[in-house]
Amino acid sequence: MSDYDILTDLLSARFSCRGFRPDPIPEDLIRQIVTAAGRAPSWCNAQPWHVIVTRGDETEAFRQALMQAARDETPQPDVPGPEGYTGLHRERRRTCGWQLYDAVGVTRDDREGSARQAFENFRLFGAPHVAILTSGRELGTYGALDCGGFVMAFCLAAQALGIATVPQAAIAFQSQAVRRHFVIPDDRLILCGISFGLAEENHPANAFRTGRAPLSEIMELRGRDDDPRGPTPAESET
Repeated sequence: MSDYDILTDLLSARFSCRGFRPDPIPEDLIRQIVTAAGRAPSWCNAQPWHVIVTRGDETEAFRQALMQAARDETPQPDVPGPEGYTGLHRERRRTCGWQLYDAVGVTRDDREGSARQAFENFRLFGAPHVAILTSGRELGTYGALDCGGFVMAFCLAAQALGIATVPQAAIAFQSQAVRRHFVIPDDRLILCGISFGLAEENHPANAFRTGRAPLSEIMELRGRDDDPRGPTPAESET
């Protein structure tokens, strides 16, 4: 199998896990994941990322603090959320949302059910670990962009080890609670959390997979070049 095939298999197998087993991940595997993620590219090799990874009692303490904040406090993200979803973005978001709701049995008029499922974000979907990702505030948008590469590398490294992940912006929307719990200084932007562990394979929320846009929707190839296929056999003989 080629390196490309291995990569595409990992990309295809990865999914946002929303139901975890409680089993802890060994420390050496956690270190492997973060070491691999640290190979992500960054502008000027600034490597703006820093992660706080929880386990055991610390995961549970944070879970309780996060759920309490979600109940009692107004969201205060360090990085503003989207202004809105329109066009294709709206269609894709709705499709993903209804796939999840159908999987867990939430009907379209069940507002309590949808709120209950959304609250699972703050329960970390039952995961035994969460990685809190921050970036230097002074690096702004480009520091956050670099950290996106770290998130992807983290998820792929975990997938390669049979460990499920779910990147969560919802955690960062409670940045005041995250900052308070972990004593994160103000010069760090709280970007997201990544809950991870072993997937609960029979959990209803893990029963679906999202689709991806066709190449025609995500790429424009402009300009002309020499035929990349090279000369034909007949041309080679002349």
